[in-house]
This record gives sequence, C-alpha cells and structure tokens, in this order.
Amino acid sequence: MATMDYVEIPSYATRLRSEQPSDDLRPAPKVLTSLPRPEHSPVRASPASATPMSPSKGSGSNLTSILLSSALQLPANAPSAPRMYGSSKGAPRLLSTRDALSMSITTVNFRRFVAKSGPIFWLQDRIEEIVLWKKSQKYTFVWMAAYAFLCYFPRLILLLPHAIALGVLLAMHPNLRRRDGAEIPSPKETQPPPATQPGEGSVDWLANLQAIQNLMGAVSDGHDFAIQFVPYLTWSSPYTGLILSALLVTFLAMIPLVNILPMRTTCLVLGLLPFFITHPFTQHNLLPGLQSTFGVLSNHFRAQAHQFVDDDKLEDRHWRTELREVELYENERWAPGSNGASDEGAKAEGTWSKTNLKLGERKPWTRGRDGWSGVSDDGSHEVSSNLTFSLAPGWYFVETEDWRSDLEGSWAGNSGADECGWVYTNDVWLDPHAHPLDEWKASGGMTRRRRWTRRIYYSPKASV
Repeated sequence: MATMDYVEIPSYATRLRSEQPSDDLRPAPKVLTSLPRPEHSPVRASPASATPMSPSKGSGSNLTSILLSSALQLPANAPSAPRMYGSSKGAPRLLSTRDALSMSITTVNFRRFVAKSGPIFWLQDRIEEIVLWKKSQKYTFVWMAAYAFLCYFPRLILLLPHAIALGVLLAMHPNLRRRDGAEIPSPKETQPPPATQPGEGSVDWLANLQAIQNLMGAVSDGHDFAIQFVPYLTWSSPYTGLILSALLVTFLAMIPLVNILPMRTTCLVLGLLPFFITHPFTQHNLLPGLQSTFGVLSNHFRAQAHQFVDDDKLEDRHWRTELREVELYENERWAPGSNGASDEGAKAEGTWSKTNLKLGERKPWTRGRDGWSGVSDDGSHEVSSNLTFSLAPGWYFVETEDWRSDLEGSWAGNSGADECGWVYTNDVWLDPHAHPLDEWKASGGMTRRRRWTRRIYYSPKASV
C-alpha cells in the first residue's frame, strides 16, 4: 500500500476501504441485529422548558400551588396507606402512614416546610464552606484543630451538647449583638424573639424553595449513583458470589486488626482526610492526574470483566470455530442550552443528542470508523430498531451476547475514553480527549463518538 510522507495522518484515522470486493465481507443474505442499548448521557441535560427564577424576585405567591398541582395527580378518593406489620387497632401509626394522602395536607405541609427549612440549609451552607475551603483557610484550620483535639480527648464528645448550647447563648447575647452606639439593655430586660420564618413569596422564602429544588436534584443524583450497585447485592449479577467471598475473607482478616489499629490515630486520619481531598491544591493539581490514571485502569478492568462474562456464556460450538468482531460507531453532537437564561452557568448547559448532528456530516450510527457509512440519514433509531449487516456466508452473530461498548477507547489512540466509552472531539471531529474541554463548551462546538463491538462465529453447517 502506498504511503504519504507529506501528510500527517492522525493515529485514530482509518483509511477508506477500496471498491474491490474482499474475501471476508461480500454480498450475502443480510442479517438483522438490534441496535446497541445506549445508557443515559453522563452529562446532565437541562430541560429546554425550565425557566430559572432568581430568589430576589418578589412575585410567586401561588408558586407552591402551581408546583404541587403540576406534580401531584391524586384521585378523587385516595385511600390511605395500609397499616403495616400487623399493628393492632388503636396503636400509634408510623409517620409515613399517619395522615391519608390529600392535596390539601400536602399543600399546607409543603408551605410550612418551605418557610421553616431555612436553618437546615443555613447549616448545610456553613458545613460546605468549611469542608470545601470556601471561606478563609483560618476557619477550616480551626475546625480541623478542634476535631484533632476531640480525637486526642474522645471523652470530651459528651460535652458537645453543652458546648453547642453555650455557643448559641453567647452568640445571641445582647451585648455581643448590639450595634455601635446602641444602648446596652439591662440583664433583667427580655429581648423580643427573632423572626421565626420568612413570609411566603419573600426573598428568603424563595431562597428556601431554591435550596429544596437543588436538594431534590442532589438526592436523585445520589440515588441514581447508588442504584448501579444494587444488582451486585441482590444476586442479580454473576459477581455477587465473588463479592460475598471477598467480604467474608476481608471480614475474618480484619478481626485481629481491630485490636491492633490505634483508634485515635485512625479516627484522626479518617476525619481529616476529606479536608485534604477538598483542598484547592489537591483539586487542581493532584486529583486530575490520579483521576486520569484511575479512569484508564478502571475502564481496562471493566472491559476485561465484560469480556470474561461473555466468554463464560459461549457454548462449545463457538469455541470450536473461528471468532471475529464487527464494529459499529455511535455519533452525537453537543447542543448548548437555549432556555433564555441570562447567567453564564445556564448558558453552558445543554444536551447530547443524535438529532443535533448537522446536515451532511456523520450519521448517528455508522458501520465504519471513517464515519460516513451511515445506517440511516436521520437520527430516529431507538432500542427497538434493527440494523442490517451483510456478513459473509457461514458467519453469524453470537447468540449469547449483545453489543458491547469499547470502554477503553482503543480506536482513538492514547486519548482514552470516559466511563461509558465516549471519546470527545472538537467541532470537526478531531483532537480526541477522554473528557470534553472547557473551551469546547464555551464555543458550543463539541462532538463525541463511541465504538460498539459484537462477535460473530463461522458455522458452515448452519448455512447449508
């Protein structure tokens, strides 16, 4: 084959096949196979219909009713939840079943919760400021020193309730809270109680509603992350037995170590470790390199594990013949959010989709690495769609396995891939990276590709 010394060819590029027919791929009866099942994008998509609201707006007195009426669709006579665990008549009911499901009760309780949840989110913000080094480093170092002091004198934990109560009383003392020039009240005089809750529709009330919105999203993200490990615990995965064996071995090995480990030093190290992880120097200098190395190793082990599972499912007739791989590429383009938001953070949000591909560029699904042998001109393919492959006579797809994504991204050279196998490129499908760059998001031009593979086997008897 002729070479071109005057053109620099990227390592991830593939030359187009010649028009001459080859031995391994020639016209034959077409074989139908379902498309791969792409999971949800790891990049969080923002709904186009969402309209951000600033807590500084004073309108929105009926916002609670609108939210509840749009989220809840209750029947006319909604039955109460059944009594659980065989509790007898007259026994106290559980909190989750104390009141019957009702739109009026939900509305009243939600309004009360929004008005009274301010201290919860105030405490949450203060904890995040200390742990994430958002304030001056002096604040975080003081709390780290206090934790180290408690680790050295662990019995002082019993005095924490008294210390917290004394701190609140001293912080609310009139002499400490008075303004300059104000008259010092007499110790016998009582102070008016502070405002217990903000009014509905006020700035503080909307700020509480915004915090509840973000908390619901964080809880949902945490649930989606944890649900991935449920199959390993419910015996829905072939690795559950291995996990059980590993846990039993490590449990027995940890029994003698419990008495050897110094508890004060262990608690000190484990308690201060999150502060070192969240430090800006660690976040910007140490973690990126560790995450890149760990991501490559994790993808490699996951790919080997998937290969091991597929090999274990193969039948004897598959092992006694020749096995090959066919590949399929999935292409998507980034579309910046166009929800009309004025802040830069909202503009940076967007969605990955096959429908964002431009006219005349790569198809949503392509057979070859060149990116032009598309399956269809539109992006309407779903999981139930079928894909037609022209395999040589005698070759068939392995029935015991499905399409598997290339988690290592070996086809893109040394760039690697993310945890789902995506390889990110710029607006013209060049300069591959394992993760999207910030300048690509800022410019709005960003693409990504993912390789899917499936094995085929040769069976001349089946073709007769």
